[in-house]
Amino acid sequence: MLQQIILFSGFAGITVFIGGLLANLFNHHIKETPVKYEITHTMMSFGAGIILSALALVLIPKAMDELNLFPMIISFSIGAFVFFLIDQYLAKKGGQTATLLAMMMDFVPEAIALGAVFAIEPNTAILLAIFIGLQNLPEAFNSFRDLVQSGFTPQKTLIIFFFLSFFGIGGALIGHFFLSDQPQLTALLMSFASGGILYLLIQDIIPESKLQKNYLISLGAAVGFLVGIIGEKIV
Repeated sequence: MLQQIILFSGFAGITVFIGGLLANLFNHHIKETPVKYEITHTMMSFGAGIILSALALVLIPKAMDELNLFPMIISFSIGAFVFFLIDQYLAKKGGQTATLLAMMMDFVPEAIALGAVFAIEPNTAILLAIFIGLQNLPEAFNSFRDLVQSGFTPQKTLIIFFFLSFFGIGGALIGHFFLSDQPQLTALLMSFASGGILYLLIQDIIPESKLQKNYLISLGAAVGFLVGIIGEKIV
C-alpha cells in the first residue's frame, strides 16, 4: 500500500517539473511569433478550465458532502480573504505568481485527499492520481512563464518546480497517516483551498489568458473543463 501511494502520488507531482521543462523548451527554442503568443494564452485558458473543473467537481463537492453550511461558509471565506491579502502583497512587489499559487492550492489538498482515499478505495485513488497529474501539466506550464516574467531565472524556476513536485508525495503521506479517519478536517482544507482558487481565477488567471480579437483561445477553457469532467467520470 505504501509503495503504491508513493508511486502514484509521485506521478501526480512529477508532472509539475515536466510542465516546467516543456515551458522552458517552448520559451527558448521556438521563435517569437503571433502563433506562439496564441499558444501560450491557449495553454493559460486550458489550465484555467482544468483548475475550475477541479474546484467545481472535486474540491467543493467533497467539502459539501462532509461539512455543514456554517463551517463551509467560514472556511471558504477565509480561503478567499487570505489569498486576497496574498495577491495584494504580491501586486505591490510586482510579482506574477497567481497561477503557481492556484496550482499549489489545488494540488496540495487533492494530494492529501489522495492519500486518505488510498486507505478506502485504492482503484479510485489510482485514477485520481492520474487525473491530478494531467491537470498539473498545463498549470505548471503557465506557472513557469509567470515566474520567469516576474524576475526568476529559468534555472531557478526549474529548481523550484523540481522540489514542488515532491509535495504530492508529502501531501499523500500526510493524508494517509493523519487524515484517513478525519474526513471533516480534510473537507475544511478543501473548502479553504476552493475560496482561494476561485479568487485567483477571477482576479488574475482568467483575465491574463484573454487576447483581444481572438475568440478561439477561450475554447481552451472549455476543453480544460471537459478534461476535468472526463477525469471525474472515470474516477
